[in-house]
Amino acid sequence: MPELPEVEITARRIGAAVTGGVVESALAPGVNALKTYDPPLSALEGVPIAGITRRGKLFEISLAGELALLVHLMSAGRLQLFDTRASVRDRTSRLLVRLSDGRELRLREFGTKQRAWVKLLRRETIAEEETLAELGPEAWPDPPAFEALLDEPRPLYALLRDQRVIAGIGRSWVDEILHAARISPFKRGSDLEPDEGRRLREATVARLGEAIAHYEETVALPIPDKLPMPLKVHRQNGRPCPRCGDRLEAVFYEDYVMCYCPTCQTDGKLLKDRRLSRLLK
Repeated sequence: MPELPEVEITARRIGAAVTGGVVESALAPGVNALKTYDPPLSALEGVPIAGITRRGKLFEISLAGELALLVHLMSAGRLQLFDTRASVRDRTSRLLVRLSDGRELRLREFGTKQRAWVKLLRRETIAEEETLAELGPEAWPDPPAFEALLDEPRPLYALLRDQRVIAGIGRSWVDEILHAARISPFKRGSDLEPDEGRRLREATVARLGEAIAHYEETVALPIPDKLPMPLKVHRQNGRPCPRCGDRLEAVFYEDYVMCYCPTCQTDGKLLKDRRLSRLLK
């Protein structure tokens, strides 16, 4: 799933390339992707692109005048820029924004669930859009103090991925952040000690910042389907911990996996594997 670092580098790279480009036409081949009808996509014709920015895990594509496109990649979407137009047989396309110079800004989605979406909004109403209005503060570069932000009786693994609490973190980077902070994913936010809250905030800023710096060096246009994510813990179960050398372990859920180091994060305790728990019932 694209998270804050992946969306940030995409917004930087594509934004720099398309700012000033004029929209020739726009269409939404993905019937479920376009979530608004007024204004219509035809309102984009002849309008220059003013820039692309990120809010949490969403893109805001600003256009000259009163319009903006809000894009959410969800779990399997990608925003990419191509020098040629998409084939009518390209089943991954959800939104096509064709520029007058022949290039095409394309929202693509891999898989079958078709959850990625786009909304065409008027600028004066975008701040009131429900998805944006519910977002918490940005996880990077300068989030607020975590002791107050995460003061809820829920596990940190859930709290840090809750976009209403803090915006931008998903399953990949929460594993990395908690490992860097040496804190159990199941520790409750309301139980955080001041030192733990400080370490967690520092780890969040550091790991996300390191990822963005890595992408600045390794990612260029065209944006690849899969970015070279510099992950040390997530989906690395079975490998040695990069800090202590112990075996990284995992808790498997139906649709995802959570990875951690027992020595660094849980005082040597192995967390219950949900797959095995179901078999023993």
